[in-house]
Amino acid sequence: MKPHISRSAARILSGSQILLETLISLDVDTIFGYPGGAIMPIYDALYDYSDRIRHILVRHEQGASHAAEGWARVRNKPGVCFATSGPGATNLVTGIADAMMDSIPLICITGQVSSHLLGSDAFQEVDVIGITTPITKWNCQVTRASDIAEAVAKAYHIAGTGRPGPVLIDITKDAQFEKVEYKPITKIHLPGYQPVLTANTRQIEIAAKLINEARRPLILAGHGVLISHASSELIRMSEIGSIPVAVTLHGLSSMPATHPNYVGWLGMHGNYAPNMLTNKADVICAIGMRFDDRVTGRLKDYAPHAKIIHIDIDPAELHKNVKTTVPIVADAKNALTALIPLINKVERIGWLGEFHAHYKIEYDTVIKNEIKPTSGKIKMAELMHALSSITDGDAVIVPDVGQHQMKTCRYYAFNQPDSLITSGGMGTMGFALPAAMGAQVASDRQVIAIIGDGCFQMTIQELGTIDQEKIPVKIMILNNNHLGMVRQWQELFFDKRYSFTHLHNPDFVTICKGYGIQAKRVEKRSDLKKSIQNMLSHKGPYVLEVVCEHFENVFPMIPTGASVDEVRLK
Repeated sequence: MKPHISRSAARILSGSQILLETLISLDVDTIFGYPGGAIMPIYDALYDYSDRIRHILVRHEQGASHAAEGWARVRNKPGVCFATSGPGATNLVTGIADAMMDSIPLICITGQVSSHLLGSDAFQEVDVIGITTPITKWNCQVTRASDIAEAVAKAYHIAGTGRPGPVLIDITKDAQFEKVEYKPITKIHLPGYQPVLTANTRQIEIAAKLINEARRPLILAGHGVLISHASSELIRMSEIGSIPVAVTLHGLSSMPATHPNYVGWLGMHGNYAPNMLTNKADVICAIGMRFDDRVTGRLKDYAPHAKIIHIDIDPAELHKNVKTTVPIVADAKNALTALIPLINKVERIGWLGEFHAHYKIEYDTVIKNEIKPTSGKIKMAELMHALSSITDGDAVIVPDVGQHQMKTCRYYAFNQPDSLITSGGMGTMGFALPAAMGAQVASDRQVIAIIGDGCFQMTIQELGTIDQEKIPVKIMILNNNHLGMVRQWQELFFDKRYSFTHLHNPDFVTICKGYGIQAKRVEKRSDLKKSIQNMLSHKGPYVLEVVCEHFENVFPMIPTGASVDEVRLK
């Protein structure tokens, strides 16, 4: 059904100008992009809008999509990226898929060949609509300038409401050139798109009754808590009912790590206590999370004694992986606001004590030796523990993907919400450098990228963007000369057949200095804390390469196909 739209006064503009005017009307002030033939009219128009929109020239279109993701995660509204047709558009695909998996609002604008050439296999023509249909929340192709404002307003609304996600608008070159009357969009109404934000009252009452009657309730907090700004409600509900809170990867930082009811991170390399005790819970209240396989382990043995309350804004997630007793379709903040007054004040000291006892087992078996080693090369765990201590857990941390990501999530004690930005569902190597760059552009807080030596070389060219734009992001390379997570799996499950996981790395410090960025390499444990402090005090961008233990593994670990309570400590 065609959306109902109200319009105000208009003037004659090109399609390219209409695109930029509409973005400005939606408070878009930053674009990450890379020009090319099919999007040149838009870039020509940008020349006259440089005082109203900041365009950041990335070094690769994948960098544009990841930078827009990082920006969006900080601002909690759609990030915007531009690319030309053909390879420019296809280079955005990894970032689009990453945003779709992790519920990140993204607006991707791609140029396209002129409409009379569509379907002719013209130079740099590719069916980007067909390619991105499975990995976008919505996409469209625009061939007339008069349709651009409506498409952009619609895209912005869809990307940022309900369950956030990426959208894509493909604009033909002739539509970019064409001049028409510009009719600003003042209101948009989409009858076929109405996300449910408010929980059903009856379902809330049933959920509250289950929680109040439970002896061993457990809250699982996911990304939806942060998206809806519901951290304070999460904490309040936990405190009233004396309910332990465990978090997913993207739920990290939704509750301070120092809170007595916080019991750790769920999943394959998460904390021992929440994994072991999930299957002892009698009620699980899952908020804004999707029961990913990394959290559930072997599904048929997941939480066999628990009644499941599942709160999620996306109805497609309910019953998808885990059968739900009480499904609640709603925004997390709205649902918790309705639920909290119905929760009884209860003390569950014994149940919380079980989590603390299991943590002690993990501390004595794993944590103590990792954060306080006495010999050998620097361990990733001690590095992240030191960084957490020095920053008081207050920085925005952007880990890439692999062992360093798992160590970061385990040992950085997040102190305030919206402090972790990482690639979860896609596990995209190369994410962190451009994402941290985008996050730092969007934030007044200190942003620190944590990157493995393998990941760093996937998007290393964005150092050029960082230098050109003088973005004061801090970058830590954890160099173990291996593709560490793959090597760990080869050690544990493939008879130590180390097939193509050793890296002969370049001189990262020299490369960084070649890009005009200050850098230092540290190998000695005695130099570590001072080197971190020097990095953080440096006014511009800075790269600190830390030489780490080559054969360090990440434990605890739930092997693929195992139950969550079959977690290995070594």
